[in-house]
Amino acid sequence: MKKDLFPIDEVRAKFPALNFQDQDQVFPVYFDGPGGTQMVQACIDRMLEYIETGIANLHGSFSTSVKTDALLAEAREAVGDLLNCAANEVAFGQNMTSLAFQVSHSLRPLLQKGDEVVVTQLDHRANVDPWIHLAKETGAIVKFIPVDKEKLVLDLSHLDNIINNKTKVVAIGLSSNLTGTVSDAKRIFKAAKKVNAITIADAVHAVPHFLIDKQELGSDILFCSAYKFFGPHLGIAAIEKGLFERLEIPKLQPAPNEIPYRLETGTQNHEAIAGLCGAISFIENLGSGKDRRERLRSGMLAIETHEQELMESLESFLLATPEVTLYRASKEVPRTPTFAFRIDGIHSRDATAFFAEKFNLCIADGHFYAATMAEVFPVMETGGWIRIGFAPYNTLEEIEIFKKALKELLILKSRE
Repeated sequence: MKKDLFPIDEVRAKFPALNFQDQDQVFPVYFDGPGGTQMVQACIDRMLEYIETGIANLHGSFSTSVKTDALLAEAREAVGDLLNCAANEVAFGQNMTSLAFQVSHSLRPLLQKGDEVVVTQLDHRANVDPWIHLAKETGAIVKFIPVDKEKLVLDLSHLDNIINNKTKVVAIGLSSNLTGTVSDAKRIFKAAKKVNAITIADAVHAVPHFLIDKQELGSDILFCSAYKFFGPHLGIAAIEKGLFERLEIPKLQPAPNEIPYRLETGTQNHEAIAGLCGAISFIENLGSGKDRRERLRSGMLAIETHEQELMESLESFLLATPEVTLYRASKEVPRTPTFAFRIDGIHSRDATAFFAEKFNLCIADGHFYAATMAEVFPVMETGGWIRIGFAPYNTLEEIEIFKKALKELLILKSRE
C-alpha cells in the first residue's frame, strides 16, 4: 500500500473517542499511544455483543457457556495468527506485568544459586523487575545489557561475556517504549539459545507498530497488552508449549492443569477477550491476503507506512529546534514512532500541562517505567522526558498543531 493510499479518514472514523469533544467543544489530539491507544469500534462492538447476548463461565453445556468457550478459542487463534504461535500457547491475564510476575514465580524451579539472568537498561521495568525478583528468589545473578548513551541502542559489543554458560534467562524488549528503538532481538536470542537459556520478549510496545513473528525471533515467552493495539485492558502471554508444560504454576486443585488454562487462574475477563478479537480484526481489515496471517502482515505494513510519514515530519522538526534535546537512535536503526525529548529550561510537566490546556494535546511526561534509563540519563529533576507516540489514527495536521504549540511555549519562555 502506498503511503498516500492509507485510508486515514476511514481509520479515524473507526475510533469513537476521536469524535468526542471536551467541555470546551474541542477535539483532543491523542499523542499518548505508547501509554495506551484509543479503542477501535470493532473492539467495542465485540465487547457489547458478548455482554448483551448473555455472559457465562466456561465448560458448561448451556448455550452462553458454549459461546464463551468458542470465544476463547477464537481469541487464541487470532492471537496465534498475530504473533505466529500455536493457539494453545496463548494465555490471557490481568496485564503484562501481572503475567510476567506470575511466570517468573513459575520459573523458580528451573534456576539455582549462581545461575545468571540477563535484562537490559533500555527496557520498561515490567520486563526487568520480575526477573530480578526471580534472581533474588533463587540466588541467581542479574546482568544488564547496557545502553549505548550516544546511539540510544543496546550495546552488544560484550554480548558473548554477558550471555554465557551460566545464563538461564534472557529478557529483552523488542522495542523501547521510551526511545522507540527496535532492538536486535534475533541476535540476542540466538546467543541465548546457544547456551540453552530461556528467552523472554516484551512485545508490548512492538505489536502496535510492526508484525511480530515469535518463531522467527526465537522467543520462548512473549508478552503483549491489548490496550496498546486498539483493544481493552488485557494481558497476553505466548509461551512455547514444551516450556509451558514444565512451568509449576500455583492453582486451585480442581482447576484445569493443561495448557493454556493452567496460567489463567480464576475467571478471565471474557468481555475484554471478545474486544481483543475486534481489535485484531481492525488490523486484519486494513490488509489483504488469502489468510488472516497474510492480511495481518499487509495491515501492519499499511500502519508502518503511514506512521513512517508521521515520524519523518515530527523528527525533522524536533531536530531543527535548538531548545529540544531528542533521545532517539539514528535513522539507520529500526524505530517505532515514539519520541522522548526535553525542552531546555522547562520542566516536562509544565510543558505537557501547557500543551493540554492551550491546545488539548494529550502528551505524557515522566520516566514511563523505563526507570533504569532515567538513571543512565539523570532527567527526573526536570520531570523526566516528554513523550509523543503515534497510532494509525494520527495525522500530519495534528503534528502541525503540536509544532505551533511548541513554538508558542518557547516564545513564552523567552519572554520570562
